[in-house]
Amino acid sequence: MMAALETHLTAPLVTSILATVLGSLQIGYHTGNINAPAKIIEQFFNHTWRARHNQSLPDHSLTLLWSVSVSIKDFGALIGSLGVKHLADSYGRRNSILIVNILSVVGACLMFISKSSESFEVLIVGRLVFGLFCGLVMSLNPLYIQEVSPTNLRGAFATLNQVSFASGILIGMMAGLETVLGTVHRWDLMLSLSLFPALLQYLVLPFCPESPRYLLINKGQDQNAEAALLRLRGHTDKVYTELEEMKEEASHTQAGVSVAEFFNKRRYKQPIILVLVVNLGSQLSGFNAMFQAKFEEAKYLTLGVGAVNVFFTLVAFFLMERAGRRKLLLTGFISIAVCNLLMTIVESTLHLVPELRSLQVLLVFCLISAYELGPGPISWFIAAELFDQPGRPIAMAFTSMLNWGGKFVLALLFPPLLKLCGRMCTCCSCWWQCWASHSLCCVCLKTRGRTFDDIAEGVQRSRGIPLNSKAGFNTFN
Repeated sequence: MMAALETHLTAPLVTSILATVLGSLQIGYHTGNINAPAKIIEQFFNHTWRARHNQSLPDHSLTLLWSVSVSIKDFGALIGSLGVKHLADSYGRRNSILIVNILSVVGACLMFISKSSESFEVLIVGRLVFGLFCGLVMSLNPLYIQEVSPTNLRGAFATLNQVSFASGILIGMMAGLETVLGTVHRWDLMLSLSLFPALLQYLVLPFCPESPRYLLINKGQDQNAEAALLRLRGHTDKVYTELEEMKEEASHTQAGVSVAEFFNKRRYKQPIILVLVVNLGSQLSGFNAMFQAKFEEAKYLTLGVGAVNVFFTLVAFFLMERAGRRKLLLTGFISIAVCNLLMTIVESTLHLVPELRSLQVLLVFCLISAYELGPGPISWFIAAELFDQPGRPIAMAFTSMLNWGGKFVLALLFPPLLKLCGRMCTCCSCWWQCWASHSLCCVCLKTRGRTFDDIAEGVQRSRGIPLNSKAGFNTFN
């Protein structure tokens, strides 16, 4: 891995990837910062309502309003996912990231002024606008990174998007603490800090090259593609070899694919099933519930969860090309299933043996680490490796819709369920559901009678996907 890095790393390549993942850093930040000051922001909601109507919000209405405020970001992301194909194909991968970054700036500004304007509606609209940014950028980022990276480092560099996302979650958790910015007087300032990486991205990304694959295959601009690739690779011999591969792909690639054609084409059916299984398994892992749960018995336990999250995304970065996608996915899913089963048992016996609380915390850390070793990062970028150039933007939009749709449902339902049933009831049902889903995932893969390598070979044999005939796109090696 280190030898490959030394061989292929150039300053423009590293700069392009680091500038790109600033978007996922912003998303992670607004994922991690919302829980710690929840009570303070709820008080702001109540104070605003009382000032208008001379009465407090009922508890159930306040819970519903908070659920909407939390989940509206994920709903916006679900809607934003619909625009991925149009932006990516019309304006290019890099330019599209720059265009949608304005949504992040606008969303952060709205969240910041909500307190001074004494309007919780402004806060909700701000999170909705930021959600549109989330749905677009979490598809555009892997798309751009995959297309500018060297073949043998595509997966590792795509994992950096998850590393940045996890780092943003940890930073958001720290910023939301009452000893930092999660206070009555500073929570609005906390919500605006994502402006800094957004503005930094505008300063750096415009100077990075556009995706060579987009320039050559989508636009037919051979010279521009060669110039961009030369900046990224720095070696003429590698540039010409890669250009020849892209030209061969272009000769077998149709001009474009509509959404209807994408879901009807026979050659896309197996990759679509794989993307569906991997993403649904990832969403039902219980990972997102960890970041919505409040651990009152250990005030800084969530920081530990965030730190473990970051550490194991870094481990996944170094393992991605060494171990391969298949091993990391299966190991991650099986480990998550075991963790969820054990957590269910521990939660059900905790009132009898309180000493098991430490084991429960350990299992939370194990689940987080298992998720980030494989299912977490791979679920976001696997579609970019399985599909050819015309189908790739739609596949990434499909991935984004699956991910953000699952997050939206969880964010909307989790707070009311927690209020209605209590923590134990929610956790037990959640862990059993997650354990069953992961068992089903593994069984589904097994009963099909084919490993991921077999499926990848089947995709290679399908007509019209020349990319998958290349060694670099044998995704599940």
